[in-house]
Amino acid sequence: MNTSIGALFNRTVVSLALVTSVILAPVQADDVKTLVFSAIPDQDESSLKARFGKVADYLSETLEIPVKYVPVKSYAASVTGFRNNQLQLAWFGGLSGVQARNLTPGSKAIAQGEEDPEFYTYFIAHHSTGLKPGEAFPKEIAGKRFTFGSKGSTSGRLMPEYHIRKNLGKSPEDSFSTVGFSGNHSRTVALVESGSYEVGAVNYKVWEKMVAEKKVDTDKVSLIWSTPGYPDYQWTIRGDVDATWGEGFSDKVQQALLDMKDPALLESFPRKRFIPASNEDFIAIEETAKAIGLLDE
Repeated sequence: MNTSIGALFNRTVVSLALVTSVILAPVQADDVKTLVFSAIPDQDESSLKARFGKVADYLSETLEIPVKYVPVKSYAASVTGFRNNQLQLAWFGGLSGVQARNLTPGSKAIAQGEEDPEFYTYFIAHHSTGLKPGEAFPKEIAGKRFTFGSKGSTSGRLMPEYHIRKNLGKSPEDSFSTVGFSGNHSRTVALVESGSYEVGAVNYKVWEKMVAEKKVDTDKVSLIWSTPGYPDYQWTIRGDVDATWGEGFSDKVQQALLDMKDPALLESFPRKRFIPASNEDFIAIEETAKAIGLLDE
């Protein structure tokens, strides 16, 4: 290779390297430096964006790194995104959290709402059924049109199915004339209120918030039974975040959540405050999911 061609070749290689570094550097920095989190879509998307956009701002300021909230379309998508490291932090339900941690070794539950160790599912019914509130499981729901929430929901599917099987002695498909999956809790309420389904299972927090905000017509649909308490929602973080953001980062995120005091932020969940959580808190959820064949869905 003559000198002029060699020099030109070397300059070209250097120029390409510089261009490549300029193109790639921002992408790499963004990938490494931005903490991405999401949440199970237990309500409509507009509500979720309003809730978690503010949380992203709080975490960005507290952790002193960019933090971004990314919505997902389904419970399964939140688990998949976490497994694939598209999300490093997530607000999961009990079942989705167990699924995500099982698929992502080293990940751990770090915080939960003060109310979450004793969470409840409400069974609601359209008034045309004539069903009334009671302490005992309402066996009269057998044969009716029944809707769960999401297939991956703890409060909208796992725990109500557990109690249906326990009290009716059969699967939901064998217990009801029709079985549906609304996709989220607010949709469950709307479907039962309209009469499309006669009975449904809903997260008690969503029901109580909708009633308080007069977003449900209690002349058409009402609460008929509450499950016993069980552990549910929690924040789960990937086990490799310390390798990305430095030793102790996971503990720093946990502390930021525990220190969240702004009533406006907490009301968006809604929770009074966050308390520590651990993987061991959800062993009962894991065992229940295994018992009725839902863990691998």
